[in-house]
Amino acid sequence: MYKKVYEEPMIAGAPLPFRLPEWIACAPFEEYLGMSILEARDGTAVLTMPFKVKLSQGKGLMHGGAVTSLADTAVAMAIKSVLPEGTHFATVELGLKFHAPVRGGTVKAVARIAERDERTIRGEAEVFDEDGTKVATFHSIFKVKK
Repeated sequence: MYKKVYEEPMIAGAPLPFRLPEWIACAPFEEYLGMSILEARDGTAVLTMPFKVKLSQGKGLMHGGAVTSLADTAVAMAIKSVLPEGTHFATVELGLKFHAPVRGGTVKAVARIAERDERTIRGEAEVFDEDGTKVATFHSIFKVKK
């Protein structure tokens, strides 16, 4: 959907060169990585991402940044499922612990809102490989714009 604008420069203050098709949808970065949103409702979300060569580190495992991006996006979609459309929010802190490498197949992130107050939302996600092995646990804090 966004491939034609991947190489466009992002200019501060200028209109975005893309538009999300709906509130809960993949943005250009997520599309580039191959993410799919399977579910996002009631403060939970499930996303998947196929392991393609472009996501590989030098020894043929899925790059840790790709795993982290999937988990972070899954939490963001869980948050979007409970916030009013158009609400501005962003990750301000995150952490990920690896349990096993991803060697192939499709990875799945299962996310949920763990704690929420007026402007701060703490999220958690677990990432699994195609065989159901837990490969990572993730936690993050998001802030909602005033």
